[in-house]
Amino acid sequence: MPALAPHAELPASFAVIHNHFLQQVVPLWEGPGWNPALQLAYEALGTDHTPMPVQRYRAMACARQLYLFSSLGARPGAPQRAEALFSSLGRHFHDAAHGGWFYSIDANGQPLDRGKDLYTHAFIVFASAHYYAASRSEAAEAGLNAALEVIAQRFASGDGLYHAALAENWASLGQGPLQNPLMHLAEAFLAVLQARPDAACEAALVALCDAMLARFVDPTHGVLMEKPDGSAGNWFEPGHQFEWYFLLKASPLLRAHPLCAQLERTFAYSEQIGVKDGDVLAMLSASGEVKDPTRRIWAQAEYLRALTVREGEQGKVLAQLQHLRAQHLHAAGWYECRDAQGAVSRQDMPSTTPYHLATAYAALSDYVR
Repeated sequence: MPALAPHAELPASFAVIHNHFLQQVVPLWEGPGWNPALQLAYEALGTDHTPMPVQRYRAMACARQLYLFSSLGARPGAPQRAEALFSSLGRHFHDAAHGGWFYSIDANGQPLDRGKDLYTHAFIVFASAHYYAASRSEAAEAGLNAALEVIAQRFASGDGLYHAALAENWASLGQGPLQNPLMHLAEAFLAVLQARPDAACEAALVALCDAMLARFVDPTHGVLMEKPDGSAGNWFEPGHQFEWYFLLKASPLLRAHPLCAQLERTFAYSEQIGVKDGDVLAMLSASGEVKDPTRRIWAQAEYLRALTVREGEQGKVLAQLQHLRAQHLHAAGWYECRDAQGAVSRQDMPSTTPYHLATAYAALSDYVR
């Protein structure tokens, strides 16, 4: 019999990994990954599904779990778990004295790292927007508004960009903008706009993309760098390039933005230097020198998601879907990282990874339909 065309094979292949997600991955965080005393997910599980020794709980990890359970619709227990996580976010991490949210708490629920970072606050906006969209809870909208206000008043630097990290009392730490928290802020703004009209959020999102184009694009190779152009020790992460590409291309507001056109022009180059035999490499220079060859599951998921918004890529989507399944998924969960030789280099399963899988699978679900 002739082989099926990629578009014919895709639905069945996607169904297999989506069922794995719902039947193997999500239950890890419904059961063994849940700390009922603190009403938080453990940071990571071992291969035997027991929690790794607890050193901390991060607000960002709580927010990613909040997104996960907000995205599961009417799955039994999911709305209740989302409500518990939203409550825990405020109870454990909110800074009543200075406003905003602490980075982490210790094993006993006491503040550990009291710093304020944009990455954490962006995820709080992102998760709160999804929780509000799912629940239409007044508390969710109030939390969302509070987080947006903190970002606008405390993190904004006045040029479309935002400080990556500030002290507990919002004093400057001398750290400027960084690509990764800015990308997740863009993702958060997009989640707000999906949940409700928000003119201020829309304006901030466009200004952020303007500033990213002006400050973070490598002038020679055109890829987005992790630090502003000209920074010492700068580097390029293909996973983040693909993540930005999807966010821009999938948005009716941003797909016509010049930043999207820039990443469209450099997509083939990002694949050429950043993807080897289906594996997305962790870190490179803009010219293609490999700085870290680790293959991380989140980067594989982001490459797969990016391919879903490109024309005529059914063959690549199917190949990457099968690659993800073969290299990173197993009956008891997933492999977080593989090294340059393909050996599993990280044994634990972090509570933050299901966020990447959920967002990739949402895009794939739309794609196969």
